[in-house]
Amino acid sequence: MRHAGPDVLARIEPLLAALRARGVLHEMRPGVFYLKSRAFLHFHDDPSGVYADVRFADAFVRLRVTTDSEQADLLERIDDCLVSVEARTDKRRPRERGAGRRR
Repeated sequence: MRHAGPDVLARIEPLLAALRARGVLHEMRPGVFYLKSRAFLHFHDDPSGVYADVRFADAFVRLRVTTDSEQADLLERIDDCLVSVEARTDKRRPRERGAGRRR
């Protein structure tokens, strides 16, 4: 399965636009997205359709994203993942100095 080229990316442009709208994802090259400093998502072309490799937890998962329904499912799963990442990040942030102190 080869990486998606410009012709394939043009076919999934609405999906790419939706991904670009998620501010925490950074498109390093066309169709290749990073979350923080780690590769998070890229696309492949295959005779059976377009596929996305997405890093959920520690491993990439390959999902078919040829149809609008499949793309909507991908976006939903990504949003669930991003909520989880943000929740973990919030717990790690140090509290502001003086926050929560009694006087």
